[in-house]
Amino acid sequence: MTHHLSPFTFDRRRGLAALAVVATLGTSLLLGGCGTRDAAPESTFVLINGAKTSTSELKGKVTLVNFWATTCVSCVKEMPMLVDTYQKYKDRGYETVAVAMSYDPPAYVLNFAQTRQLPFKVALDNTGDIAKNWGEVKLTPTTYLLDKQGNIVKRFVGEPDMAALHNLIEELLAKG
Repeated sequence: MTHHLSPFTFDRRRGLAALAVVATLGTSLLLGGCGTRDAAPESTFVLINGAKTSTSELKGKVTLVNFWATTCVSCVKEMPMLVDTYQKYKDRGYETVAVAMSYDPPAYVLNFAQTRQLPFKVALDNTGDIAKNWGEVKLTPTTYLLDKQGNIVKRFVGEPDMAALHNLIEELLAKG
């Protein structure tokens, strides 16, 4: 029996190539505008310890704002690297705020932060308003790096290249 392929039959190689192109373009579009210095949205972060902080209070520090979830495999994988980054730069004016997505149960977030002894600020976005204000964040991890003036310098969708992130942090910390 001979099988004939119609022009609409899915060709695995072409389909995968097309997916690769779409993924590349999608990443470029998602990361578009990274070179601009837009002010971070004014947000109040409610931390798991009950305290609050805001983007205006973080001015004067280079700050990483990481949107994550306990159910996100990439988020869990990158968390030790974010801890190492925080430990490396915290004494030089660097801060991290890990914002748990609204669908993440607070008890899970608290358990995750405690069992892994996260040393930085961990916030809950119970309403989803913070993620919405930061550009309709839906994909996790999504990470923003802010300069000392509170401007967004870079947005990473997915796990950041840690060497590139460290270079950028060093550069921002060196600036007045």
